[in-house]
Amino acid sequence: MPRILLVEDEVAIAEAVAYALRADGLAVGHCLTAGDALRLAEREDFDLAILDVGLPDMGGFALCRELLRVRPLPVIFLTAQAAEADRVLGLEIGADDYVAKPFSLRELVARVRVVLRRTSSPATAGAQVAGEFEHDTEGHRIRYRGHMLDLTRYEYGLLAQLLRRPGAVLTRAQLMDRVWGDSLDSGDRTVDTHIKTLRAKLRAATDAPDPIRTHRGLGYSVAVD
Repeated sequence: MPRILLVEDEVAIAEAVAYALRADGLAVGHCLTAGDALRLAEREDFDLAILDVGLPDMGGFALCRELLRVRPLPVIFLTAQAAEADRVLGLEIGADDYVAKPFSLRELVARVRVVLRRTSSPATAGAQVAGEFEHDTEGHRIRYRGHMLDLTRYEYGLLAQLLRRPGAVLTRAQLMDRVWGDSLDSGDRTVDTHIKTLRAKLRAATDAPDPIRTHRGLGYSVAVD
């Protein structure tokens, strides 16, 4: 049973959302504040988080950043703001979807199901399968359409990060932080250059359409459908 972390300080909204999710067969852990959510996320595993942007102790965007430092998971924002700038900011920091209040409970549950299907990677024999990709996380190897990819350390790191949440947009800054960390090999074009060489190796493996998507002004994602 997928487990959902719901962080919403308006009790009436939280109760309605939690009821709708449970009625659809999902387990729900509800927190009223960002602080409680972070403590719960450190103790328990969740498959997706639904975050209200306007929390009393910490903004939802800041909470998203902190949750993703604890462990990667898909995120859907709930917000009273529907401005494009807010949607873009949410996507930039790693959100998978964005729902403006007031919203339909049925639509929210449907969006949760879509994100869960998109980001789930069933593991068999130590490998995670996402579409045409097979990722051996222990051996640090990735196959694409049956072909083992000959990747450098950073190419592997980039593709591995994108495959952790297929379809989600990761910004250049996020990729730099997660793949290069404090390495000195960090120029403005570092990510773009390695994405280019990674694409070339994917093309060499098969003539299928490029699975890496460029999101202008945002970053990159990988399509597995």
